[in-house]
Amino acid sequence: MWLEIILTSVLAFAIYLFMSRDKEETLPLEDGWWGPGTRPAAREDESIHPFKVETSDEEIHDLHQRIDKFRFTPALEDSCFHYGFNSNYLKKVISYWRNEFDWKKQVEILNRYPHFKTKIEGLDIHFIHVKPPQLPAGRTPKPLLMVHGWPGSFYEFYKIIPLLTDPRNHGLSDEHVFEVICPSIPGYGFSEASSKKGFNSVATARIFYKLMLRLGFQEFYIQGGDWGSLICTNMAQLVPSHVKGLHLNMGLVLSNFSTLTLLLGRRFGRFFGYTERDMELLYPFKEKVFYSLMRESGYMHIQCTKPDTVGCALNDSPVGLAAYILEKFSTWTNTEFRYLEDGGLERKFSLDDLLTNVMLYWTTGTIVSSQRFYKENLGQGWMTQKHERMKVYVPTGFSAFPSELIHTPEKWIRLKYPKLISYSYMTRGGHFAAFEEPDLLAQDIRKFLSVLERQ
Repeated sequence: MWLEIILTSVLAFAIYLFMSRDKEETLPLEDGWWGPGTRPAAREDESIHPFKVETSDEEIHDLHQRIDKFRFTPALEDSCFHYGFNSNYLKKVISYWRNEFDWKKQVEILNRYPHFKTKIEGLDIHFIHVKPPQLPAGRTPKPLLMVHGWPGSFYEFYKIIPLLTDPRNHGLSDEHVFEVICPSIPGYGFSEASSKKGFNSVATARIFYKLMLRLGFQEFYIQGGDWGSLICTNMAQLVPSHVKGLHLNMGLVLSNFSTLTLLLGRRFGRFFGYTERDMELLYPFKEKVFYSLMRESGYMHIQCTKPDTVGCALNDSPVGLAAYILEKFSTWTNTEFRYLEDGGLERKFSLDDLLTNVMLYWTTGTIVSSQRFYKENLGQGWMTQKHERMKVYVPTGFSAFPSELIHTPEKWIRLKYPKLISYSYMTRGGHFAAFEEPDLLAQDIRKFLSVLERQ
């Protein structure tokens, strides 16, 4: 009798394990049309055309006129960046923008890499495609798609690209040589915005997958932070057989389990798999997580609900746009920068680089369409979309930068990405990793590839 009970229990447990094991689901690939009007009957033109960034004297003259008419609001005494962008420091930024910033020179810098456009699902998709200047004999480059976020752009990758495509001339080994493709998310910069509601990260992932196929890549690597991390995650969920490896520098993996462990982690951190470094970056919880998210997420609520309203003001005022965007490059790089009168902006970036990113929004008039991406992805509520509840079954690497908006422990990442093979605590850096710490991010991407190829 006892033997029967034991055997029945073992069998029941085995059935439970079998039934409850992870299913390697994929998202349905589907199709879409995001251009104006109805989808034409004719087949879409799949040709790829060279593109060049251009400017004009009229464009610059209009910018200067608008800057000259800016209405200044005095900053509160000793307010630093606690109230947002400090208007005393803003005077310096505006003066530099108006009198010293050379947009024509920056356009030449933008055109140093080859730009292209192609029509996918009714939208003109912009991307840069950088091939290695030289390759070791008998080698082929590794195709790597890198995806930006908000309020960034493809320009974030300009300093990391040479480290990936030409490592030997930058003091690195040529073990890994990449061919880098950096698209602009539709509605950002030079990629056309959707004319229809519902254009989200999954649609973007599908378009970028089609882009890679159109470029001749059946298998490729992908990398992203911010929206780029979600888009790349969705690509791995859509077409895992085509994604050889996924590398992220931001993890959007909050779940009921991670939230619970976060609340209890101060006492039971080791039990939940937190390391000493995790504890340093997550606690005290009120300051490093709760208050920090409250301070930094007001923009998100606006953009998830009524992006067009604030967008009207930002699209009309270059100074307002600069303040709105550059404030993120301050506190998202390091939350402690809010205690500084200049927001610490020039500790990590040059004004030329920062204003070039702003100009990519200003000259293309895409701040409104870029903000709509929040409403399309988060406006329906948290964990309401299928991809949010799905795991990712491609080899994954993760860079945990210490000043990211919220630290994501390895334990959390592994829940979403069971094939995590590389997790690195980075020594410094924040949200805009490729822009701020290109050397560190390039090293970790290369480390991930080394681990992957040894398996």
